[in-house]
Amino acid sequence: MLFKLAWRNIWRNKRRSFITMASIFFAVLFSIFMNSFQKGAWVRMLDNIVNYYYGYAQIHQKGYWDDRTIDESMEYTEALQNLPDQVDGIHSLVPRLETFSLLSSGEHTNATMIIGTDPESEKAMTKLDEKLTEGLYFTKNEKALLVAEGVKDLLKVQLGDTLIVMTQGYHGIQAAGKYPIKGFVRFASPDLNKSMVYLPLVEAQSLLGAENRLTSLAVNLENRDDLTEVIQVLKNTLDTETYEIMDWKSLIPDLVEAQKADAAGNYIFLFVLYLIISFGIFGTILMMTKERSYEFGVLLSVGMSRAKLALTTWLEIISMALIGALIGMLGALPLIIHFNRNPIDFSKYGEDMSSTYEKWGFDPIFPTVLEGQLFYSQALLVFLISSILATYAIWIIYRLKPVKAMRE
Repeated sequence: MLFKLAWRNIWRNKRRSFITMASIFFAVLFSIFMNSFQKGAWVRMLDNIVNYYYGYAQIHQKGYWDDRTIDESMEYTEALQNLPDQVDGIHSLVPRLETFSLLSSGEHTNATMIIGTDPESEKAMTKLDEKLTEGLYFTKNEKALLVAEGVKDLLKVQLGDTLIVMTQGYHGIQAAGKYPIKGFVRFASPDLNKSMVYLPLVEAQSLLGAENRLTSLAVNLENRDDLTEVIQVLKNTLDTETYEIMDWKSLIPDLVEAQKADAAGNYIFLFVLYLIISFGIFGTILMMTKERSYEFGVLLSVGMSRAKLALTTWLEIISMALIGALIGMLGALPLIIHFNRNPIDFSKYGEDMSSTYEKWGFDPIFPTVLEGQLFYSQALLVFLISSILATYAIWIIYRLKPVKAMRE
C-alpha cells in the first residue's frame, strides 16, 4: 500500500520527476562508460606491457631482483620445469638468463642487455618473432643474435655482420664471443629498442659459464584474473627461502603509480559529476516538501503515523532515483558492448598520436570492458546518495506541526 502510494506521488508532478530521473540517467551513463573505458584501456595496456617482456609474474633466486647480477642466478631444476603441469592457471614459463654486456662492431661499441631465452617459449608469450623487421627468427641451438633496431643504429651494423660480445660471466669469469646477426627486431618502447639483444638460452649459458642456470622465469598465464591465486599456489609449492615470486605490480611499480594517478583523476571527475546531481536531487526534495507541507499536515491530522509518512516519502525518492539509474545502466550497456567489440583505434587519427602511444610500449587501441561490478556499483551509489538526501524530507516530517502546516 505504501509503495503504491509512493509510486502515484512520483507522477503527480511529471515534469519534475522526468528532469530528476534524466539527470540521474546521464550521470550513471557517463560514469559507467568512463569507468569501463578507463578499465579497458588499462587492461589492454597491461596486456601489452606485461606480455611485452616481463610476464604477469616472475620467479627468481631470492635476492636477485635487488642486485640483478648473474651471480644471483638459480639452477633450472626439474621442479621448476614441471610447474606448468603442477599449477593450474600457468600457460607456460619463459626461462631467461640476463646480463649486461659490451657489444662491439668495428669502431663502434655499446652497452646492452644480453638476454638468453628459449626461442619457442619467448615466441609464445611475447611474440618476438612478429617483431622481426629483417632477417629470420633464431632456433634453440643456433649461435646467432637477434638485435633491436635501436642497437643496430648505434653500432652501424647490417644483417649478417658479426658482433663481439664481452661481459662478466658466472662467478666473475671473463666471457667473450663472436656471433652473427640473424635478424633485427623492433620494439615500440625506445628504451627497449636501444638495449635489447637476444641469444638462444643454451648458447648464453655456455658463453657465461652458467650451464643450466637462469636469472628469471617469466610466467605466462591462461587468464590474467588468476594471477593472485597462481602466485599463492607458487608460494606454497616452491621454497620461499630459496625463490622469490614477484607479480607485475612489484616488477613494474611505475605502471602501478601511473594507474593510481589516472584512477584518482577519474574519481575526481565522477565526484564533481555526482555532486552536481546530488544538488539536483536535493532541489527536487526541497520543492516536494515545501509544496506538500499542507498534504503532510492533513495526513498526520487524520491519524497517519509519522513513520509511515516518512517511509512513503523515502520510497518515493528512492524509486525515482533507481528508475533513473536503471535507465542509465540500460543506456550504457549497448555503448559498452559496441566499443568492446569495436575498440577506439587512435592510430586512425594520425601517425603522431599513434607514435606517442607506441613510445610508452603499447598499441593505441582502447576497448571497453563489460563487467557487472561497473553496473551494480553505480546503482548502489545512487541508492546511498538518494537515501542520505531523503533524510532531509524525513527530518521535515518529524518536525512538522500539522495545524501550522495546514494554515500555511
